[in-house]
Amino acid sequence: MPGSGGPLTGLRVIELPAVGPVPFLGMLLADLGAEVIRVARPDPGPSPYGGNDPFDRGRTVLAVDLRQAGGAEVVLRLAGTADVLIEGFRPGVAERLGVGPDAALARNPALVYGRLTGWGQAGPLAGSPGHNINYVALTGLLGGPADGDGPPAPPAGALGDFAGGSMFLAVGLLAALLQARASGQGQVVDAAMIDGAAYLGSMARSMARGAPRNADRGSSPNYGCYRCRDGRYVAVAAVEPKFWGVLVRLLGGEPGNVPSPYDPADWDQCRRYLTAAFASKTRDEWAQLFDGTDACVTPVLTLAEAPGHRHNIARGGYPVVDGMPAAAPAPRFSSQPGPVVAGRSAQAGRELLTAAGFSAAEISELVASGVTDLEQGHPGISPETPGEPG
Repeated sequence: MPGSGGPLTGLRVIELPAVGPVPFLGMLLADLGAEVIRVARPDPGPSPYGGNDPFDRGRTVLAVDLRQAGGAEVVLRLAGTADVLIEGFRPGVAERLGVGPDAALARNPALVYGRLTGWGQAGPLAGSPGHNINYVALTGLLGGPADGDGPPAPPAGALGDFAGGSMFLAVGLLAALLQARASGQGQVVDAAMIDGAAYLGSMARSMARGAPRNADRGSSPNYGCYRCRDGRYVAVAAVEPKFWGVLVRLLGGEPGNVPSPYDPADWDQCRRYLTAAFASKTRDEWAQLFDGTDACVTPVLTLAEAPGHRHNIARGGYPVVDGMPAAAPAPRFSSQPGPVVAGRSAQAGRELLTAAGFSAAEISELVASGVTDLEQGHPGISPETPGEPG
């Protein structure tokens, strides 16, 4: 059974069908030692990940059709044996399917019921579809080009979907679990990606009060990316004067003789200076020159290159899973010798149903009626299925 050896060993989690942030959260909890039971669709259809699900490790899988009578009862009985349930349906869908928080908490008052949506459970946009860039756009964090020219660049999915969504729900779940174990009373933890992304932007918002353009937004020339002779890039973050001095000297200049990044009037000249300087060598030549210095300059690696960087190798940052490098779970724990990646599990539907209190006859009826399929299961949920993630 997956979910052994980590700090969350002994925790049981029910994960309802979803794509993206909810499965990522399930993987995270499994990597931390929890037993995660994924309730999957019995009729999978095409994979939302193009046949390669990046989050499918560490679960036992039970295929359940929540649209059929009897499907909700399977989930509710499982919830009765669990500590946590997580879902990513649009507002109202879990209730319509019969697996909403009222029904689940009635079966298990100590359950922590985690909900993850893009826009939240209430508000004018609550029922609207959206993706990472939409949620971040309404927080102000997307609000303008880093260099003052051109359209806003879409942020990585990590900002809204996973950092603003999955990680904030993870913190909320663990906090609610502490309270539930002390009081015996569970609760609903409602995480919205727009809220989490806004919270992550606390420093940027504070800095913006002092200046509409600030270093953390990438507006000042000493905080940004520069193209090298080979067309690849380096990332520069020489924000403090002492780091800026190291950078300039390694470029062959003196801080007092080049345009200053600390005077907005000099920013355009300073950016031109840096642009010309970095264009004179390849990315890897610069990486070698700056390696081990305090210039705060690093190469911008591709996803394929990152596992091979010496720092990532030294930290065991990309263990091989199913023949491919996968990012190691974070954070690290002193009780474990290194990052542990939850293994994959064979489906164990019959065992799960038996443990949830279903008799052999009831299980046979669930299979015969199509409520569950003990041989299939898919993590995703298709757009036409009730309960499309929001």
